[in-house]
Amino acid sequence: MNEFLNSYNVLKGTLLRTLIYTMGHFIIAAGCVVYFTGASFVDGIADAIVEPILNGVWYFILDRLWVTSKG
Repeated sequence: MNEFLNSYNVLKGTLLRTLIYTMGHFIIAAGCVVYFTGASFVDGIADAIVEPILNGVWYFILDRLWVTSKG
């Protein structure tokens, strides 16, 4: 349990930034798909769920690489 808390304390800034980025991307992606393609709301939401999750994972990896390279 102590190891988990230590890991959380090290990663909490990255996790928070990743969550905020992913939520914003979700909203933007759904709106763009619906607006620009005329797709249904359901199709826009489906795209907005899958694509930002993948982008969020990529951002987390990129942020960890950035932080560790500075350190």
